[in-house]
Amino acid sequence: MAKRGHDEVAGADAGGPKPPKAYKNNDFLNSTEARLIRIMCELEEPKERLNANSVDNIVMFFGSARAKPKDQYEAAVKDAEAKVKANPGDAKLQSALVRLKKQEFLVGMFDVVRETCRLLSEWSMKRSKQGLAEYHVGTGGGPGMMAAANEGAALAKGKSIGLGISVPFEDGLNPWVTPELGFEFHYFFTRKFWMAFKCMGLVVAPGGFGTCDELFELLTLMQTGKIKRQLPIVLIGKKFWKDCIQWDAFVHYGMISDWDAQQLRFADTAEEAMQHLIEGIEALEQAEKAEKK
Repeated sequence: MAKRGHDEVAGADAGGPKPPKAYKNNDFLNSTEARLIRIMCELEEPKERLNANSVDNIVMFFGSARAKPKDQYEAAVKDAEAKVKANPGDAKLQSALVRLKKQEFLVGMFDVVRETCRLLSEWSMKRSKQGLAEYHVGTGGGPGMMAAANEGAALAKGKSIGLGISVPFEDGLNPWVTPELGFEFHYFFTRKFWMAFKCMGLVVAPGGFGTCDELFELLTLMQTGKIKRQLPIVLIGKKFWKDCIQWDAFVHYGMISDWDAQQLRFADTAEEAMQHLIEGIEALEQAEKAEKK
């Protein structure tokens, strides 16, 4: 067999395959087999970015994505009424209008959440100047109550975190999230991990299944000792929460203790919410100092 010359071999090498490195192979990284790698990315990348921005303590704000400020709510009602008028026989449009009008109370709650976050950010920045720990506003990054919270922090020129999730009915993060602290998760459980890991306080405005899921997740982690610190928990909208969830009934039937129920604080104003948060955070700091002695 004739031997190939040096030039022929060199030419063959130059034209050989150039496969991507495994960690740059998008087909593989998006495959079922690489799911664990994607999960690790959603655990490690947020940690690196939060630490790089000196975010150690987060006060999480949960609430309905449907809430709107007054001007947007009034515009939405006007638009819905126009659609019903133009299509008088459309039951779905009529039902949507009825539901929208039921949500009018959220306008006031939107304002309370926004103002609470403005006050919290101002309080935190004053502490920072005194060499004390900062507390950043954190949300799920979406619209509604989440946008209200991020906007409140922005009004105080404070940074805030948005822990977003890829879902069909939410289009990315709200514009008030601090850009370098905006995240978009694929997996709900990795998102929930980061909602809990640096959480030092919880404020929950009126919301539906998703909001209640997030609230009870944190309550369960505290009750079972997975979160060992005693977080301040503030529920915005006394009537809403006491109408929707019969906390005393849980105690009456022995499902939770009196102590469990007493950990919940209720507020109708930003000032009330801030008082509960400050008292809870300062108590938490004192407890941590005592443990270190």
